[in-house]
Amino acid sequence: MMPGVPNAAMARQVERTGFEAVYISGAGLANATAGVPDVGLLTLTEVVQLAGYIADAVKIPAIVDADTGFGGVENVGRTIREFERAGLVGCHIEDQQFPKRCGHLAGKSIVDLEEMLEKIKAAVATRRDPDFLIIARTDSRAIEDFKGAVKRALKYAEAGADAVFPEALQSAEEFRDFAREVKAPLLANMTEFGKSPLVSFGELADLGYRMVIYPMSAFRVAMKASEQFLGDLKKHGTQSDWIKRMQTRQELYELLDYDPGAESWTGARDL
Repeated sequence: MMPGVPNAAMARQVERTGFEAVYISGAGLANATAGVPDVGLLTLTEVVQLAGYIADAVKIPAIVDADTGFGGVENVGRTIREFERAGLVGCHIEDQQFPKRCGHLAGKSIVDLEEMLEKIKAAVATRRDPDFLIIARTDSRAIEDFKGAVKRALKYAEAGADAVFPEALQSAEEFRDFAREVKAPLLANMTEFGKSPLVSFGELADLGYRMVIYPMSAFRVAMKASEQFLGDLKKHGTQSDWIKRMQTRQELYELLDYDPGAESWTGARDL
């Protein structure tokens, strides 16, 4: 189980809660940091820096969304090297054409099969750490069909991808059938409000999925809570009713491993 995070503080929460890995959502970085939609607007340099902060803040492995590899086949090698240097343990690269779109929205298009195979081969050949995880994501279910997604996934595994990520499968039966057809480590995306049903981690594990990501779940919860708080603050002119629903100063400092010295952060200071 890999909860998605848009920043290092939330990654620390994931680690403290006991999860064994964390996922860095490309949509989360774009939405939370730049306030822009997930259409490939952040550069490789920006994503490497932001993802690096997250990887450096935790001891658990961090896997990042590499979109389309930040360019053509020639760019993929640099992408892998930069993520390795930043401390990431893996990434997924998708077969969409640039500019990409959220995997659960209409209007996508995918690259030719041969181009994606060349990207995978370039990623594998370039990595310095043989344990750096290269995950091939296919968005072909929404553009071709289920059989097309299976065909591409099999080719991606043959090209050297360590794992396969079928995006936007449309039923629990499709998740089951995909795992039967593709005998490779698989990643399932349990994002909300999309085309895929919300299948439990236990069920997906029983089907054979090795990784399950929840890319925007924590971010969506946090954004809804802040929206409600801001409305209430605007209306009443005080945050007093929200104090018990806030993370205290002490809790934040403990999360960040910050020791303010001899001062005790108790009582009113926690507010």
